[in-house]
Amino acid sequence: MRLAVVEDDDGVGDALVEAFTARGHHADRMRRGSEILTAHRGYDAVVLDLGLPDADGLTILRQLREVSGVPVVILTARSDERSIVRGLRSGADDYVIKPPRIAELLARIDNVTRRPLAVPAATARIVQTDDVRVDLDRRRVDVDGVEIPLTTKEFELVEALVERPGAAVSRQQLMDRIWGDAFVAVSRTLDVHMTGLRAKLDRPGLITTIRGYGYRWGD
Repeated sequence: MRLAVVEDDDGVGDALVEAFTARGHHADRMRRGSEILTAHRGYDAVVLDLGLPDADGLTILRQLREVSGVPVVILTARSDERSIVRGLRSGADDYVIKPPRIAELLARIDNVTRRPLAVPAATARIVQTDDVRVDLDRRRVDVDGVEIPLTTKEFELVEALVERPGAAVSRQQLMDRIWGDAFVAVSRTLDVHMTGLRAKLDRPGLITTIRGYGYRWGD
């Protein structure tokens, strides 16, 4: 796996690169947020600090999300709920507090980079709901013919819902499927990602909240 470590603290950054390399991954160190904005292509995931010298990490994250859906794990000392929620709403796939436990951090990275196995084109799975088209095999969502850039977690939410259009999917099912055993973050994570997904799709009523249970895609 090829990882970008965006961290200006030499002690933390060098330790992460060393730990990732020792576990068989390729890791590149970047000290400024602007570097990842021009070099994000080709990476499987980005580990992003928020306290960067050239710009706040959340600003960098939002700019990155305008051009790329590469999985991003925020790694920061900011542990208050407001910062966590802001990070997730800005497009992060996960949020880890410093100092990290390397095994857990890698488990989270593995989780956000998880991809389904490719299938032959002849068995391509496409779900069309009004003007929203979901191509499950290409991991692409189009609204009125325009591709909508989604984060890894946002697409996985879509995927879980459209596999059974019109059927209710519980919050627990979504949490277990998408975050799995590595999920130990704040309980609002699902809500934050769902809010971001709905805003990007901009189709009120497409995803219905079933009070006290979960969500449903379409009628």
